[in-house]
Amino acid sequence: MIATLTAPDRLFAGYALDLDGTVYLGDAALPGAVDSIRQLRELGCGVVFVTNKPLETAADYAAKLARLGVPCRAADVITATDSLLGYLAAKHPGTRILAIAEPAVLSALRAAGYQVTADPAEADVVVVSFDRTFDYAKLTAAYRAVRLHGAALVATNPDPYCPTPDGGLPDCAAVLAAVEACTGARAEAVTGKPSEHMVQAVLDRLGGLAPSDCAMVGDRLATDVAMAEKTGMAGVLVLGGVTGRGDIERSDVRPHYVVDDLTQLLPYPLTHYDRG
Repeated sequence: MIATLTAPDRLFAGYALDLDGTVYLGDAALPGAVDSIRQLRELGCGVVFVTNKPLETAADYAAKLARLGVPCRAADVITATDSLLGYLAAKHPGTRILAIAEPAVLSALRAAGYQVTADPAEADVVVVSFDRTFDYAKLTAAYRAVRLHGAALVATNPDPYCPTPDGGLPDCAAVLAAVEACTGARAEAVTGKPSEHMVQAVLDRLGGLAPSDCAMVGDRLATDVAMAEKTGMAGVLVLGGVTGRGDIERSDVRPHYVVDDLTQLLPYPLTHYDRG
């Protein structure tokens, strides 16, 4: 589909909103985000938040949104860790895991009943995530687990970098590239956006709405818009530091709609709607 390069012309029953670069950047809400989310909820639309960033728990993200003025429950947030746990439960139940990850992912794995090990010889699966403590020792452990002991390789998300106010940080894809380079292996699954594992989690949280009644809203073509394209949701691209209009023409992934910020999500001002 060729992008219209215009804002949505209809209201959707459900909205899945990316967080970093879409709702907020760093510790500040982006222009119009708080009011736009409030208006969608007042109109009865389902709203969930979807992030590939596995550094914190859903409860942590919900608390941050609340601080920024967006009332939120942990159940309203889906993270790459949620989709990771869903994948592991289906494909690698009860396995021993060596994780290149920060504490939030490690805690979630243990809470789900997995044995997290630092011994490469014990690992059945190596989980690679966004890890700001990644170092040569962790790379060596992953190398030994995969290359020498045959562990499977799974990653949380495909993002090369995470947007921040000062220009961004290397993300999971950078760590995964290092592990794949030295082991010669390829991850059997990358479970965050745009994977089918994240798609299913989003649709479940939106109460089983049909994909055609939902919009995926985010600032990345390769994750947010690609996820919409895969599942039949409307893809709404938010322009900003990550993606510009020129990037759309160079990409095989095409959004249905393009907005400058979340104020353009509603096709009409709130006063246009019959709110009963």
